[in-house]
Amino acid sequence: MKAIKEERTLVLVKPDGVMRGLSGEVISRIEQRGLKVIAMKMVAIDRKHLEKHFPSDPEWVKGLGKKTMKTFDEYNIKALDHYESDDHAHIGAKVKESLFEYMSSGPIVAMVVEGIHSIDMVRKIAGDTLPVFAPIGSVRGDYSVDSPAVANVEGRAIKNIMHASETPEEAKNEIDLWFKKDEIHDYKRAGEDVAY
Repeated sequence: MKAIKEERTLVLVKPDGVMRGLSGEVISRIEQRGLKVIAMKMVAIDRKHLEKHFPSDPEWVKGLGKKTMKTFDEYNIKALDHYESDDHAHIGAKVKESLFEYMSSGPIVAMVVEGIHSIDMVRKIAGDTLPVFAPIGSVRGDYSVDSPAVANVEGRAIKNIMHASETPEEAKNEIDLWFKKDEIHDYKRAGEDVAY
């Protein structure tokens, strides 16, 4: 049970979230859920750091291109009107570049969150990565209306306020990348015994 209670995830309030003054809202929703922030800092990151954060696997990059093409198809948008090629790998590389630009466009609030099923809980708090499909009540559903169709046509990343690790393996790798061990704190929240 201890491992479940102490599950950790990485949360990033992305530059658009910071610039819109939503860092406190994200933290508040996490803490209201009974999870605890055990590390936090505001950072400006460079490309070198982002290259470690985002997967470099060619299949992952190609997957970005496939998702973009799917969006174009759904909205009857011609890829060749916006990209020099309709090759998935080529488009994926362009999308990844837009992610680098987005994530380095301003400061980020990075935090480690701990608690019962923190990975799934934080993703539930965040809502769908595509804000247009995020339910009302989630951070993205309440504060963003951005669409992959608009973002792809404009050649930019989707502004979706926050990032949350998707799997335990991803969470561990991301926490190790963003935080040193001595930046992570162990403490007990006053309500832990009551909540669980």
